[in-house]
Amino acid sequence: MKHEAIFFILNKGHVDEAMAAARDAGATGGTVITARGAASPEEALKIFGIAVQHEKEILLILSPADKRSEIMSAISKAAGLNKPGCGIGFSLPAEDVTGITPLAGKDRR
Repeated sequence: MKHEAIFFILNKGHVDEAMAAARDAGATGGTVITARGAASPEEALKIFGIAVQHEKEILLILSPADKRSEIMSAISKAAGLNKPGCGIGFSLPAEDVTGITPLAGKDRR
């Protein structure tokens, strides 16, 4: 089975609604990575003269390739990616995948 790695880089606080939409679209789970923006000093928010980078969250989902489009569309809608500055999403083919087995009827330990 072919898989896709789906990445969404979102402003902090939007990943829960994005993951809920992804589940509704067929995703079985995901991983959230905490991050921060790497804007230039001129673009960073300045507080008391100190450059502060905006906090981000990266949602990573490994999906069967045939579900990628539906999952990405659902996340984009839920996270409001039609507005500038709300985030970005992309996918990459996952050529070699290990550790994934069907969970139906099996002990998940």
